[in-house]
Amino acid sequence: MSGRPSKARLYFLLSLMLLFWSLNFTIGKVALREFPSLLLVGIRTTLAGIFSLAIYFSQPNRKPEVWRADFWPLLALGIFGVILNQLFFVLGLARTTVAHAAIVVTLMPIMVLLFAAFLGQEKITLRKGLGMTIAASGVLLIQLSKDQASGATLLGDFLLFLSVFTFAIYTVKSKDVTQRHSTLAPITIAYVGGAIVLAPMTIWTGRHFQFAGVSAAAWFGLVYMALFSALIAYLIYYYALTYLPASRVSAVSYLQPVVATAFAVLVLGERISTLLIVGGILVLSGVYVTERA
Repeated sequence: MSGRPSKARLYFLLSLMLLFWSLNFTIGKVALREFPSLLLVGIRTTLAGIFSLAIYFSQPNRKPEVWRADFWPLLALGIFGVILNQLFFVLGLARTTVAHAAIVVTLMPIMVLLFAAFLGQEKITLRKGLGMTIAASGVLLIQLSKDQASGATLLGDFLLFLSVFTFAIYTVKSKDVTQRHSTLAPITIAYVGGAIVLAPMTIWTGRHFQFAGVSAAAWFGLVYMALFSALIAYLIYYYALTYLPASRVSAVSYLQPVVATAFAVLVLGERISTLLIVGGILVLSGVYVTERA
């Protein structure tokens, strides 16, 4: 693709990314009704690896030799930040509501900042500290909003938090390595390597599973999670970062809890409490203040 894309094209792609990631919560819930969590993660990773390899080999100017120097660091980072990220995401999503999951995932910029500060790459200013405090108060309200009928659990929210934490580490530690490669190379290594690492788990959890009894909706959900949310949305995200400031690209994420929750209410019939709404607003406000600081 030659030349800089138009703003209309970039924002259209970002809108698709928002849609893909927002739908992922609800579609994931549908798939989890029939697939065990660990089996879903294993098959999803395997399919994502197949899809990423197919896209990579369709490129006329691919240069596999550039992987050699950074292959093992890319593999380690990918397994940690992509595979563990999605493992915790699916396990957490199975144990909490879409609304809770979408809000917890929005904490990503704060987790990136905290880990970068731990490594001495960032400084926690007064304004950043204020933003994190606001976000933390929102998380507390979200936990208080749970009831037995909602389907949200502390364990589910904690697993989602671990998903965010692993990807934050990946984001900070992979910056130098991934800048030397195209977007597709690190993702392909991560998913193919992850599929190989998870193969024993995938085979073990699927050995007695009745695949013939899975509905078309659950199969669609699995393929959707592997292709659209795990691969295409990531490619759009990094493509947009090439031409737009990171703050503008990440601003799209503020809409994700709203869109994801709307789909969950319409499709899954999830209930939204006043405490959850207030807590979500506080989390988003805290993340915004922290990022703009």
